[in-house]
Amino acid sequence: MSLRFVLDPELTADLRERIVALWVDVTNAGGAVGFVAPVDAMEVRTIADPTLAAIADGPDRLLLGYDGDRLVAMAIFTDPRFHLKTHLRVLTRVMVHPDTQGRGFGDALMREAERVARGLGLAALHVTVRDGFGLDRFYRRLGYHEVGRWPGAIRVAPGDDRDEILMWLDLTAARQDQHTSG
Repeated sequence: MSLRFVLDPELTADLRERIVALWVDVTNAGGAVGFVAPVDAMEVRTIADPTLAAIADGPDRLLLGYDGDRLVAMAIFTDPRFHLKTHLRVLTRVMVHPDTQGRGFGDALMREAERVARGLGLAALHVTVRDGFGLDRFYRRLGYHEVGRWPGAIRVAPGDDRDEILMWLDLTAARQDQHTSG
């Protein structure tokens, strides 16, 4: 089954709760989405509430992925809020529900994010990755390139500092991917 995507949904109270629940589940399964497990909904809301407000009030955009009627994926197109960077967006809070992983939903979410970005006329997408999870390999496979690192920028726990990997997808360059014959 493929995902059904919704860009800029109405952020009802019910949808906000489902987003927080997804965020909690992803974090508690070990996902690197702004917290370290274990977390509960109250803790996630400290970040989710202002994040969703920036979406509701603009300028950020929300992309959701549904498996049937179930919310299983999300990514946020975060505006850099700097007039010299209006041509790009930072993808934040990229997540897929842990019990749906291995079904290609992560690939589908990122391909849809790229399609949306191209439709918005953006020149690039930027994503940051917490080192130690192998996520950089996932993004490389999708055409992203590592453009830098902030050594030890993420403190997971005392004595456990991780690099933040900066990754970039140039939307202006011709891409060679699985659609290219050869």
